[in-house]
Amino acid sequence: MTRRVLRIVFFGTAEFAVPSLVGLVEAGHQVLAVVTQPERPQGRGRRLAPSPVKRAAMQRDLNVLQPRRVRSERFVSTVRALAPDVLALAAFGQVIPQALLDIPPLGPINVHGSMLPKYRGAAPIQRAIMAGETEAGVTTMWMDASLDTGDILMTAPVSVAPEDTSGTLLPRLAERGAALLLETLDRHAEGRIERHPQDHARATLAPAIMPEDGYLDWTEPAERLGNRIRGVNPKPGAVTALRERRLKVGRAGAAAASDPLAVPGTVLAVEKGAGGILVAAGQSSALRLADIQPENGRRMSASEWARGAHVAPGDCFTPVVFTAAG
Repeated sequence: MTRRVLRIVFFGTAEFAVPSLVGLVEAGHQVLAVVTQPERPQGRGRRLAPSPVKRAAMQRDLNVLQPRRVRSERFVSTVRALAPDVLALAAFGQVIPQALLDIPPLGPINVHGSMLPKYRGAAPIQRAIMAGETEAGVTTMWMDASLDTGDILMTAPVSVAPEDTSGTLLPRLAERGAALLLETLDRHAEGRIERHPQDHARATLAPAIMPEDGYLDWTEPAERLGNRIRGVNPKPGAVTALRERRLKVGRAGAAAASDPLAVPGTVLAVEKGAGGILVAAGQSSALRLADIQPENGRRMSASEWARGAHVAPGDCFTPVVFTAAG
């Protein structure tokens, strides 16, 4: 069956959106413009850097628009003049006003990184891992002017492995979302798609990840700590402290047993080889740290770091105290 070529304005900013943009181009759709967020300071040098979507668009010589406010009358007029059949969105970063949503005859279709109505918001992938979910997924929805509340068009589940981090799960969900977007557009163009209102009573929220989301509270049980570490890996990273020095924890997992009398955060054992560091956690549980990155240092195995830092049983990790400066 011949695919109908659609005139599309694509909205996206983050890495999650790149496969969707690439998929639309490779499928032969006419991408009239790519709308992405303006450059923002990034990294230690705080240099302005283009978004992943802008880089992908420039590599394909696509028209790039970067409005500071998509609700401005000037920008709405620009999109209206392009006369798109559909708006396609993924991980854009601004709420789209009704004036834009009303422009395309085939509607505004968004790809979201969760099985809606679960995990509405900016960080569905990270929050799902932090919650210990064993299944995530993607949804295409008909957008409305609220945050991720529009009618569901199609969904696709994706399994979450015990060792998955947000960094390993995101590419799989992004690719699955791109495929689902193409399938949704094809079916919609043929009149074979149905809209299903969300059950708002089942909705959960996934607010943006902040640096303090990675601060480890050792009174939490080990399983919850392990999920938190996976959820904030690679960014912003899980952080703890020892002897008033910050440390990033890259990988960790709940261990079989702990000393019920140990204060949470206490080092129970420094294991040989690649075994790691066994640390007491809340509810008489224990967490095995697999790798550590000291402040201003490289990432290494936890056992290697412990030898160099002279860490021994009885030492105690402490929480990092959140301040306005992070």
